[in-house]
Amino acid sequence: MLLGFTHALVAGLLMGFVYSLIASGLSLIFGVMNIVNFAHGEFLMLGMFAAYWCSVLLGLDPLVSIVIAVPVMFLIGVVVYKVIIRRVLKGNRISQILVTFGLSVFVANLALLLWSPNYRLVERNLSFAMGNVKLLGIHVGIPEIIASVGSIVIFAIMYYITHFTKTGRAIQATAIDPEGAQIVGINIQHVYTITFGLGVACVGAAGVLLATFYYIFPYVGSFFAMIAFATVALGGFGSIEGSFVAGILIGIIEALGGFFIGPAVKYAIVFIVYMIVIVLRPGTGLFGW
Repeated sequence: MLLGFTHALVAGLLMGFVYSLIASGLSLIFGVMNIVNFAHGEFLMLGMFAAYWCSVLLGLDPLVSIVIAVPVMFLIGVVVYKVIIRRVLKGNRISQILVTFGLSVFVANLALLLWSPNYRLVERNLSFAMGNVKLLGIHVGIPEIIASVGSIVIFAIMYYITHFTKTGRAIQATAIDPEGAQIVGINIQHVYTITFGLGVACVGAAGVLLATFYYIFPYVGSFFAMIAFATVALGGFGSIEGSFVAGILIGIIEALGGFFIGPAVKYAIVFIVYMIVIVLRPGTGLFGW
């Protein structure tokens, strides 16, 4: 019983860090641009396929391919913003939702057309990054440990960029008061472009890390997008710190719910907790204000 509980707790904690990174990109985009990106899960899927194709075509391990995938995902985010998102930013909320939802359907079906619905796994080349280790009396997969540590490191880099650099201060000023930021000379279109690129790069990095131990297929992003939306709402819309903590909580709730009640209902438990928090603290979540 104790070993089972410990295993569930550790597994939930490790997965929670990955959820946190996925949600932080979504939260950053919403917090600065006030737009809900329904295509967020599909960008995660593209990150996973980037790791897969780097493995197949270039023979790279996903941990190495991340240095290629993240800049590529950033550029994809920049292009998507300039070609699509920028045109609906001043539109009403329904237009924004329909555009990002349509983008998610298009990207998922394009992946289905190009790569088929088959499930794939990446080939691992780095021997030290495979297998498992004994921790607290239980066996834990090394890919899961690396993915969680990688998620923490990438979140820390993103947090540093958004809080301690000149660009980050411009992002924060734009998030607080776009008109005021524009008056003092900040190019908010440039800030929005960087922000959307950063958000997509974060979720792309999460996709690469996830690809080290999770199946890859065109609709894989849908599930993680649902978890990301629940995480952002739980942590407080626009709060990347709140999203980080909420992601860890969701990972633990999911794992312990599956352990104590049953694996079949673990996601139902997550969304019940999510709905309770939303009812009690609508719009702010646990850590918003």
